[in-house]
This record gives sequence, structure tokens and C-alpha cells, in this order.
Amino acid sequence: MLSKNPITTSLFDLFKVGPGPSSSHTIGPMKASYNFLHQLNTLPIEIAQKGKQIQIHLYGSLSATGKGHGTDRAIVGGLLGWQPHTCDPKALNGLMKVQEDKYSIVFQGIAILISATSLTYHKGKTDFPHPNTMILQLLDEAGNVLFEGEYYSVGGGFIQQKGQPPEGSTDRQPAYPYSTMEQLKVHLKTNGLALAQLMIQNEQALTGLPEKEILRKIDQIQDFMHKAVKRGIRAKGILPGSIRLQRKAPVLYERAKQHASATDSFLSFMNAYCLAASEENAAGSIVVTAPTSGASGVFPGLTYLMKYHFHYSPQKMRDGMLAAAAIGFLVKHNASISGAEMGCMGEIGTASAMGAAMLTYAAGGSIEAVEAAAEIGIEHHLGMTCDPIGGYVQIPCIERNAMGAAKAYNAYLLAMTVEPGMQKISFDSVIKVMRATGRDMSKKYKETSEAGLALSVTEC
Repeated sequence: MLSKNPITTSLFDLFKVGPGPSSSHTIGPMKASYNFLHQLNTLPIEIAQKGKQIQIHLYGSLSATGKGHGTDRAIVGGLLGWQPHTCDPKALNGLMKVQEDKYSIVFQGIAILISATSLTYHKGKTDFPHPNTMILQLLDEAGNVLFEGEYYSVGGGFIQQKGQPPEGSTDRQPAYPYSTMEQLKVHLKTNGLALAQLMIQNEQALTGLPEKEILRKIDQIQDFMHKAVKRGIRAKGILPGSIRLQRKAPVLYERAKQHASATDSFLSFMNAYCLAASEENAAGSIVVTAPTSGASGVFPGLTYLMKYHFHYSPQKMRDGMLAAAAIGFLVKHNASISGAEMGCMGEIGTASAMGAAMLTYAAGGSIEAVEAAAEIGIEHHLGMTCDPIGGYVQIPCIERNAMGAAKAYNAYLLAMTVEPGMQKISFDSVIKVMRATGRDMSKKYKETSEAGLALSVTEC
């Protein structure tokens, strides 16, 4: 069964700006620890003054691959009062370099030192509501818990605190409530609306922002994506981590320019752009979740291609992003965009489906064609594992972004070439299959680095 509750997620919660390399392991934990700091500042002073220690407990893939993903420094950054969309990525990458590093966490005039020993990485099966669970505790001198927050990093940088409404929940209701693709299509037909119009009106209802501001913010999101591409095609050297992976994007870009007259040159450029943004993510630079950081190379590659090679107008680009958001919302609402729940089909698979929808709608495709493109994008990522070597968002993640973009492009071509009625599988159906596949997949293949390609390389 798909969810019956209407989607109330904002476009700007789905597309978030923040530091790499992982929205679940970096952006989510930073937001959670920042929230915990805020709650410490609101504790009754008689409780706060008893605080002598802060302890952080990590479970699931936050424990299994947290160090490779930078979860420790993200948590410290949040406790220092940093936020993903404003933090300095260089300063963030400088945290927790050695075991002896200590940081003073200040709340209500009280200072507590934390270090690597403040974090505990728990192994084994847990019964928490989500695999990516973190518990932050304020302890007294004897080690008794004075206050704690239990958080779940549910994918794409979204967090949920135990006992609290899900992040982004609101009492506001969308102008055209829907929870399935079928309901979305009924709204469009009944009200004579274009998909982009419906998405804008829903965003206005949910956020209270005027249309002009929404469009400005969409342009700003694209600008962040394209800045990541531009940085990535210039940057050279070795990516952080023990794999010592060499950046490839600058070489690919130069070779693409040398063969610019070839019939398939746009694919060479697209590969370079996808790798450029994805390598920036792996380096811990600022990227945009689309819908996650691990998949943050797919969209920049496609949108950069659309803007600088296909010369789409700004409005066409915005409309495409709105169509993509509709698809991302449906997956997040009815399955998951979390690698810890769905494997990489939840990340690259969703990004590919969103990209296919964007290309199709920007090219003038109908809602039926958009649905077909998105369905094809998901269908051909079903069962894809998330098995990063060493817990780093590098192998196979970086190249997988380029492959996801290529599949998105082909899904768009397929959807625009045949009559939509010839497509036998609906988008709602493939989301049900996606959710069931993620549920049945072994946890070893869901972001834990315990199987698959993660075991194919012996690190020195």
C-alpha cells in the first residue's frame, strides 16, 4: 500500500545545500547535533549546570561507515553551532583529524570538552525505527543521563527526532494534495493545470513564499550545482581518504573538448560534469542533495548539459526542476531515498528517475511521458546495492553518478519515442516494487560496506 497522507515536503527541503560527502552521514548528523545544542540551551539551568560530559552513540550505517563519511566531524560541527548551508567546508574537513583533538561545546555559559572518545560506534543489529540512528546524551559527573536526544537520519539530509513530528512537517496543506502519481494526474486533468503550475501553487501554500521568490530560489539551487561542476572540472589531485583515488573529471573534460565535434560528444561532457560534482562531494565541498549527496552528481551533470549545450531557457530549466521534485517527493513519501533502507536504488535510482522526468518535461513531454521516463529510471536501478569501498563516497559512487545520468537520458529518449499508453508499468507500481526490494535486500548491501564491491579491494 502507498501512503494515503498528502505530500507536504518543500522543494527546498528536497534540494538542500550542504557539505559532502553524504547527506545521511554528514548533513543529517550535523543538523541533529545542532538541534541537540539548541535543546541544551533551553534546559532548566539547574539541570544544565550538572552537565559534565557529552556522549554520542552511533548505530547502523552511521556506525559502519560513519568515519569514512565524516560523521564524526559533522556532529562536532553541529555541536559547535555550525549548520550545513552556512558552514565553511574547509573548516569542517579540518575537524577530528587526530584522536587527541578536543573541542569546547558551550551552552548556557557551560563548556564541555568533547573528542573522539566521546563517540561510540555500536555494531550489530538494532531495533530502532531507522538504521541510521544517533543518540546524543548530556551526562553528569557520575555518568548519569541528564538529557538525551534520539535522532534518525532518514536520507537526503532529512532527520527525525524520537517523539517529535518528522522534519519539514507543517500544519499547512498543499493547494492540490496528492500522495500518488495517479492522484497527481487527476489534479492536473481536473483543474487544467500544467505540472509546473501545480508544483508552484503547492509550494506557495506550504511555504507562504511568492512565486517570484520560489523561482529565484530554484535558480540559486541550480547555481550551487553548477558551481560544483565548475570547481570539479578544474580541481586536480587525490581525494581524501585511504583509497587515494585520483580525480578524473578534469581529464575527462579536456578530452571531451578535444573531441567536441564527435556525434556523442555531449555524453563525454555529461560524464565530465557528473564526475566533477560528485568528486567535489567526495572531497567534502558544498553540493546540493538531489535527492542525496551521494547522488549529487547526476543533476548537475544533466542541468549543466541542458544549460550550456542544449541552451534551454531559464524557465524551461525551472519547469524541469519542478517536474523532478514531483518524482522525488513520490519516492521519498512512498518508499525511501535512504541508502541505508533502499541501497543505491534509493539514491542514484531516484536521482536518475528525477533526471529523466526533468529532461522529458523540459522537452515538452506530457505528464504521461514524464511518468514513463521516471518509471523507466527507477525500474532499471531496482536492486542496486550500496557498497562503498572503505565507507567513502568514491568507489563505485562517483562513476555511478555518471551512469545514473546516462540512464536518465536514455529513459527520456525511450519515453519521448513511444506512445505513453504502451508503457505497461505505472510509476506507482514501480515504487511499490522498489519499497519491497529495499525491505528484502540484505543489510550488508545497504551502506554498511560489509559486502559486494566494498570487499573487492584490500586497502593498504
